[in-house]
Amino acid sequence: MRGIAVAAIALTSVLSMAACAKDNGGSNTGSTGNASGGCKLAPKPPAAAAASSSSSAGEKVDGSALKVGLAYDIGGRGDASFNDSAAAGLDKAKADFGVRELKELTAAPNEAEDAKQTRLRQLASEGFNPIIGVGFAYAESLKVVAPEFPNVKFAIVDGAVEGAANVTPLLFAEEQGSFLAGVIAAYQSKTCHVGFVGGVKIPLIQKFDAGFEQGAKAAAPDVKIEKKYLTPAGDFTGFQEPTKGQEAAKGQIEAGADVLYHAAGASGKGVFSAAKSANVKAIGVDSDQYHQATVAESKDVIVSSMLKRVDVAVYDFVKAVAKDDLANFPKVFDLKVDGVGYSTSGDKLDDDLKAVLDGYKAQIIAGKIEVKDKPSS
Repeated sequence: MRGIAVAAIALTSVLSMAACAKDNGGSNTGSTGNASGGCKLAPKPPAAAAASSSSSAGEKVDGSALKVGLAYDIGGRGDASFNDSAAAGLDKAKADFGVRELKELTAAPNEAEDAKQTRLRQLASEGFNPIIGVGFAYAESLKVVAPEFPNVKFAIVDGAVEGAANVTPLLFAEEQGSFLAGVIAAYQSKTCHVGFVGGVKIPLIQKFDAGFEQGAKAAAPDVKIEKKYLTPAGDFTGFQEPTKGQEAAKGQIEAGADVLYHAAGASGKGVFSAAKSANVKAIGVDSDQYHQATVAESKDVIVSSMLKRVDVAVYDFVKAVAKDDLANFPKVFDLKVDGVGYSTSGDKLDDDLKAVLDGYKAQIIAGKIEVKDKPSS
């Protein structure tokens, strides 16, 4: 009789768990890598069609006549963010196109505006052409310097210079890549509660915020989202203070968020540290942060990174200059040209979730989903 009673209890337990899974959308989440059923998920997007190969693959380009200059923002090579991504694009361009010479100069924290002008003039005066300013902080200086060197081809990451024909903007659809980060967060959350940490409250970072919010809500309409900007517009220390990032992340975790996405530059190291300490998940930004040495101690909580392919933009710009074909250069690096995307390092995303992400990506490219670049709040 005792054995029968134990069996009956076990059967009741199994039936109860099955009913709970059904109530929580278990059959849906079980095929997307979120077996906890934290969020009640929206219907999956249609499957994406098979991608076609690029017709320019393997194209031979001769860049042996080029001397390329790169003017970094604060942090330079080794910042574990977009400076490193720009460096990767430059290194690949040198290897693939046989670029003759490279020179890299880096901005100092809180430097005067004329220091940026001096840096750009130095590169141009030494015969470097093209020259790339990494970051919108170079916009004002390029307004002054670019007209002084009309035969030099300049480019600027995350900015534009109106009326300067020799300055090519390297702009990105950060909101599109962040939409996919929001989908990942919703599918990975066990509490249906996620968080966003922005470095500085400026329009550029609000694009990350807007896309993340829209993607999370598209995947799980009832998801709760925490938001925190480290500093207001004009105070750019928000990109350089990991302690502030850690404090903001701790607050969001204490509020219930269990997947955090940051767009905070070096301050993101603090976000990862807080996630590691609390054993929750995090999503990186700009580069594949799972592989970055500066955050290696937290890599096991990094489930993905929103890839802002500054490396692709720098590489393609050098290629276009080498071919003397800037007329066909992309106006914006978006999902369609692989200018943004998501990483899969660490095998934290299963094939079903990747299929969901690629389905949303296809809908965005086709114009069936329009991703906003301003957050709702």
